[in-house]
Order: sequence, then structure tokens, then C-alpha cells
Amino acid sequence: MKDADVSRQIQQMIRFIRQEAEEKANEISVAAEEEFNIEKLEILEAEKKKIKQEYERKAKQIDVRRKIEYSTQLNASRIKVLQAQDDAVNSMKDAARTGLSGLSNDKKVYKKLVRDMIIQGLLRLREPSVLIRCRESDRKLVESLIEEAKKEYSEKANVQAPKITLDDRVYLPPPPKKNAATDSHEPFCSGGIVLASEDGKIVLENTLDARLDVIFRQKLPEIRKMLLAGA
Repeated sequence: MKDADVSRQIQQMIRFIRQEAEEKANEISVAAEEEFNIEKLEILEAEKKKIKQEYERKAKQIDVRRKIEYSTQLNASRIKVLQAQDDAVNSMKDAARTGLSGLSNDKKVYKKLVRDMIIQGLLRLREPSVLIRCRESDRKLVESLIEEAKKEYSEKANVQAPKITLDDRVYLPPPPKKNAATDSHEPFCSGGIVLASEDGKIVLENTLDARLDVIFRQKLPEIRKMLLAGA
């Protein structure tokens, strides 16, 4: 074989090898680019998912915070309303108590009231021997009403008149002082009496203040409803 033929064959082989190499290199490049694009998409999707999750987490935090703030404000508003109701109820009660304290100034009205309180207390206790306690300022008044009250109780209950002892050692607190603070802790009694069985096991508080407390407890739902309606 001539040298020219050998050289030509060698050149053909070189071109073939080069072409093969270029094609292989091109395939590798295309595959690498595809792999890169796939990986890039996966990373992008993963980052999108992270961002979405972080957004949802922060959105939930904001929603929870808003709900807490709303609940706090709502509770604060309710407390204010309840406090305003309590203040109004207490003002009404103080006004009523002020009116009660003036009852004892009307001698005729107060005398009949105390008499009726003694009879009512005796009817509720139905004890053969009763101790009555009153304010020191009412001692003479109560003492003057005992026999009359015993007689009327005996007729109404159809029983023998009980033995009634007026406590001359322990008295109910005095009337409330004028212009005294409504939140004063100093004890007072607007009027009325306390009855007890001889052994002290049964005690009936039949004072004006006790009656006022009972009425307010009974009427409190109605009073609150009225205050809400007027709010």
C-alpha cells in the first residue's frame, strides 16, 4: 500500500474518531443540561414550597394574634360593662339604703314597722322563748311594743304567748353616719331587729338592711336586664 493511501486512511480514522468524540461530547452536554434543568426545577419547587409554608405559618400566627387581641378586647369590654352594671346596682342600693335610714325618723311609721317585724319574726320562729336584739337607740321603742306583739302573735298562731327577752348587753350597730363613705367598713344598722331562739341555734335577721339585701338578690336579674336594655 502506498504511503498516500495509508495517510488517507489514517485521516479518515481521525475524522471518524473526532466525529464520534464530538457527538459523545454533545450527548453528554445535552444530558448535563437536562439534568441541570431538572435539578434547577426541583430546587425551585422546593424553595417555592418553603416560601409557601413560611407564608402559611406567618399567616396563622397573625390570625391567632388577631383572635387573641379580639378576645382580649372583647373580655375587657365585657368587664367594663359588668363593672358599670355593678356600679349602677351599688348606687341604686346605696340610694335605697339612704332612704331606709330615714325611716326611723318618722316615729309613727317606724313604730308600726318594728311592731310588724317582731310579729313576723315570732311567726317564723315559733319558739316558746325568744331573744330580741335591737339598736340601742331603739331599745325603749322595742320594749314598749313587746307585750302588744306577743298578744297579736298568740292570737294569729293560736298558741300561748312566748317569753320574750330584750337583750340589754349586746346591741345592733348604730344608724349609718351622715355623709359617710358608701364603701366604709364601719358596721351600721338602718333599723329593725334580730330574733333568736333561747339556745341561740336559730337566728332570724329581720333588719331593714337584711331585707334590702334579700330584695336586691331577688331583683338583681331583673335590674341587670333593665340596665342592659337602657345601655
